[in-house]
Amino acid sequence: MFERFTAAARETVINARITAQQLNHAKVGTEHLLLALLSEETDIAATVLRQAGLDRAQVRSDVVRLTDGQSQILGDEDAAALRTIGIDLDAVLARIEESLGPEALAVPPPATPRRERLWPWQRASQGGESKVSKLGPGFTPRAKKTLELALREALHLRHRHIGTEHILLGLLRDDAGLSATVLAEAGVTTEALRAATLAELARQPEVGTR
Repeated sequence: MFERFTAAARETVINARITAQQLNHAKVGTEHLLLALLSEETDIAATVLRQAGLDRAQVRSDVVRLTDGQSQILGDEDAAALRTIGIDLDAVLARIEESLGPEALAVPPPATPRRERLWPWQRASQGGESKVSKLGPGFTPRAKKTLELALREALHLRHRHIGTEHILLGLLRDDAGLSATVLAEAGVTTEALRAATLAELARQPEVGTR
């Protein structure tokens, strides 16, 4: 599937991994995909998100606040599931740190040779590695589903490629992930974003190299 992604879409997937690493998160979730979409300056998804009033710095701040260390151990869907049954994850984490020390929950960075300054998935964006899906932090089930839904959206629209717009449309199909929480807190509805994305697509030619 990855070979059908445009250059911008591939960069989005890679940037999602980098963002997860920078936030010291063990898995790439829907929230990291949302942040990565906002990183693409001129692409359709970034245009739609910014027109809706979303700012990457604010979204990043919201993600940090909402995760608050949770995704170092659990994915966003796991944390959400715990909240529905009344488990206070913050209290659990605090008790672990109290018993084992403040470093007990830390996720160490992957080992990298000193002479190499880039992470493997960063080298992939420069053409140095083709098997990007096997490098860097893994994806949560929700994030994987988002990428699958991006393919379905492209097929539904009869597009020959998968662009950032399709990743956004796939992301909007998930109403329970952390990205959905961030959007809801910002007062942005998935219905409005979907309509805006489709309207923006209608104004542009369908090409396979965007």
